[in-house]
Amino acid sequence: MNCISTSVFDIYKVGPGPSSSHTIGPMRAANDFLKRLPGRLPAEASGRIEAELFGSLALTGRGHGTDRAVAAGLLGERPENCDIDRLAALLRDPGQEYYVPAECGDIRFSAASIRFIPDRSEFPFSNTLRFRLLNQDGAELFHEVYYSIGGGFIRRAGEEQPPAPDVPYRYRDFHSFRRLMEKYRLTPVELLTANESALTGKTEVEIRRELRGILNRMGDAVRCGLETTGLLPGPIRLERRARTVLEAARRRSRPDEQSLLQLDAFSLAAAEENAAGHLVVTAPTSGSAGLLPGVIEYLRRSRRIGEETLCDGLLVAALVAFVARHNASISGAEVGCQGEIGVASAMAAALLATVNGEDFDRIECAAEIALEHHLGLSCDPVDGYVQIPCIERNAVGAVTAWNAWLLASAGDPAKQKVGFDEALAAMYQTGRSMNPDFKETSRGGLAACTLCC
Repeated sequence: MNCISTSVFDIYKVGPGPSSSHTIGPMRAANDFLKRLPGRLPAEASGRIEAELFGSLALTGRGHGTDRAVAAGLLGERPENCDIDRLAALLRDPGQEYYVPAECGDIRFSAASIRFIPDRSEFPFSNTLRFRLLNQDGAELFHEVYYSIGGGFIRRAGEEQPPAPDVPYRYRDFHSFRRLMEKYRLTPVELLTANESALTGKTEVEIRRELRGILNRMGDAVRCGLETTGLLPGPIRLERRARTVLEAARRRSRPDEQSLLQLDAFSLAAAEENAAGHLVVTAPTSGSAGLLPGVIEYLRRSRRIGEETLCDGLLVAALVAFVARHNASISGAEVGCQGEIGVASAMAAALLATVNGEDFDRIECAAEIALEHHLGLSCDPVDGYVQIPCIERNAVGAVTAWNAWLLASAGDPAKQKVGFDEALAAMYQTGRSMNPDFKETSRGGLAACTLCC
């Protein structure tokens, strides 16, 4: 069986916004190319790098900051701890030349070295990068092709995928996961923890310590977003709203309106941090990095849910992302925003069901309802920036997740006609049939019908 062998900490990754496919993935690809450069250039010779960005990376790459992410990766910056101020300043001067680390040789590049080529017909994935090392006469010495496949994951063309690590519990979807739980009489958290230990070598104590670290990084993004006002980068001149929405929540007299606006504000805050290019946690992507943190912050502040319970919720939410990535996609460039906000909303619904003590039937039901009602959602960022409609979609998706959990908790799972696996199959089929203009190209939807500049 082609089983799932993804680590929880591959789903929850720290990196700069605004898009895991367009910033984290390309930066990791540039890092990988960089480590393959030593010895490629003859002694005493000089060379230069050219980077070509194809498909969605070309169509929305400047708005998504892909050129700067590539430059940062070639300079040795890594997503999880990159200097965001340095990242934002890169390539401002078109004539400035940058030098890769000295151990690679006398190799340079500039803004003109990074080219945007919308045609992707020769490649199997929309988000494709090709790096080329040229000598001083312009002859190619070495090249590599990479695919950014969603959520910050990358593949190098021609590289055989390593065999899946051996895990004690092999599953590929919700159905087979449920059978394992029943066979071995395990809870979802026990099963996921056992597999994570096998994949990473970490003990349960170490896993939970890292999960608490993820919770803290999510909380940091929300708090920074609430503390910051002003305009987001780019020509749209979109103003941050998270603090204003939270202040509006405090002025409302009705508890239901207060709660909804608080949930909105927390989700907007982290999404705005992502749009600003600051460090966020992918959940499962950067474009959806406000949704799950917003729900978690609300649970922390308003429901006083403790860290250990939230760690359980993170594990079960990761299960949703595992199954979605394994059987469909979490990339907006491949299946539209249903693969980003839709999956994130399903993750949040599963987390809510978990922390509220629901059984696995209702956890699956909550995730399915959330995903089902995002089917067909296009990825149509205005002007190529992860701002409109992306930021508000995080807030709306958080509210949908909450309602999905409520519907699941109030219903009878035995009467639920559609399972999560079926909803995911429908999402994949919808994404495959979707017009390419609606898959992170800024050629369709709001991007084509809205003039914001």
